[in-house]
Amino acid sequence: MERMPTTEDGWKAQLTPEQYAVLRERGTEAPFTGALLQEHRDGVYRCAACGQALFASGTKFESGSGWPSFDAALPGAVEYVTDATHGMERTEVVCSQCKSHLGHRFDDGPATTGKRYCMNSVCLEFKPQDSGAGASK
Repeated sequence: MERMPTTEDGWKAQLTPEQYAVLRERGTEAPFTGALLQEHRDGVYRCAACGQALFASGTKFESGSGWPSFDAALPGAVEYVTDATHGMERTEVVCSQCKSHLGHRFDDGPATTGKRYCMNSVCLEFKPQDSGAGASK
């Protein structure tokens, strides 16, 4: 992305309505509907809003939750926000560059980290390894 929008109207013009609803309004896509749930190629998952690299494919795992799940984010790629909506306390995951909502992090992941980054497919773009998608910003 050349230039990130500075207003919500700018984000609305750049994103699809579904992307805007999830990325900027903190929505959630329906489970088992995301385009990246069954993606198994090597590559990098990037923020659909700003293009920042977020997750390496080697950290993706099958959680059975209905959303793409990862056990670790790339260093510095995400930030965490306490989310007390829906009568529970969760940890929201946002892109550190554009502050867009990506999903939530839970403490029930694999033994490697114990974390499960439960992400919305609509918030991610997958760049296969052979397309020159490095893990750097």
